[in-house]
Amino acid sequence: MGIVNVTPDSFSDGGRCADAAWRHAEQLLAEGADLLDIGGESTRPGAAPVSEQEELDRVLPLFERMRGAPVPLSVDTYKPVVMRAALAAGASLVNDVSALQAPGALEVVAASDAAVCLMHRQGDAQSMQSLPQYQEVVGEVRDFLRQRLAALEAAGIARQRWLIDPGFGFGKTLEHNLALLRRLDELAALKVPVLAGLSRKSMLGMLTGQPVGQRLAASVAAALVAVSKGADIVRVHDVRPTVDALKIWNAVNGVQA
Repeated sequence: MGIVNVTPDSFSDGGRCADAAWRHAEQLLAEGADLLDIGGESTRPGAAPVSEQEELDRVLPLFERMRGAPVPLSVDTYKPVVMRAALAAGASLVNDVSALQAPGALEVVAASDAAVCLMHRQGDAQSMQSLPQYQEVVGEVRDFLRQRLAALEAAGIARQRWLIDPGFGFGKTLEHNLALLRRLDELAALKVPVLAGLSRKSMLGMLTGQPVGQRLAASVAAALVAVSKGADIVRVHDVRPTVDALKIWNAVNGVQA
């Protein structure tokens, strides 16, 4: 999953894609992305919220231009209004950091045939990294995701449309993130495809001492670890190096890509 941030303030590539989102998306496709995740509001820790209209103004032109793209398009949003508009403009996956908890979100997805990715997050963008606490992070994340999957089922959203994301960096310390990555197979045991988003995140900076722009090697390594632990999709900024690394991993492990 290639990341296309149509925002001025994303933690990693904020501003770089805003005026050239189309060219950036085309580049990720050329590098081998299997799907694209388009977002118009940064969800990094401390990010200021964006109005519905501003988010729509950012993402809808790109969805309209990319209608008929050779890969599925995902909308990265927690706002039902944006979900509905993006689905009408060609999105086939809703990637929601709040796991469809906003009023009306479940209904929007249920009324479509789109897939949905439910992510775990403790707190919101303003508070999630202030003091995240868990009794047992893996179990609590698994239980939350199980509850949200039950909500999908109750809303009549078919199981083949479900994905889950443990939410690395979203209300977690380094220790929490490492525990989730180490035991990612326990989430895969829910028998729902797992999406892992580790690319360039602060946990990698803490481990390597590298600034955000120099975390390529760490990001590729983290993606490989996630796949080895059961992740089905890795959400990345650097598509070509990740694709190349996965080709080697797949060949060694006899996996058909």
